[in-house]
Amino acid sequence: MAVQERLLALMVELRLPILTVVAVAVAFISLLAVGPSLATVVSFFWPLLVSTGFFLAAVALLLRISPPPGESTDVATGEEIMHYVAGRAAEAFRDLGDGGGRGEEAEPEEEVEHQKS
Repeated sequence: MAVQERLLALMVELRLPILTVVAVAVAFISLLAVGPSLATVVSFFWPLLVSTGFFLAAVALLLRISPPPGESTDVATGEEIMHYVAGRAAEAFRDLGDGGGRGEEAEPEEEVEHQKS
């Protein structure tokens, strides 16, 4: 009796995983019975499979013939870009201050008080 009680408790504890396995098995069996065969799927998708194979072969070839990467200069490159952008931003603000780069002096804007009507 103790074995049956333990099995019953185990079944109650594992009912969700058991139901999941049963549902997946039923779906797989029904797909095999109703779905297309592997030969049908391959005959439909053979152009996609061939082009994917050519693409992967080209990538492998390019990786083999390309030169190996040098020392990591990612930090230095990033700093150079930041300095370049920062320098260009300062020049852009200076151009805006002198009339948009037309050589004219920028006039200060007049403050207008708004009155309620």
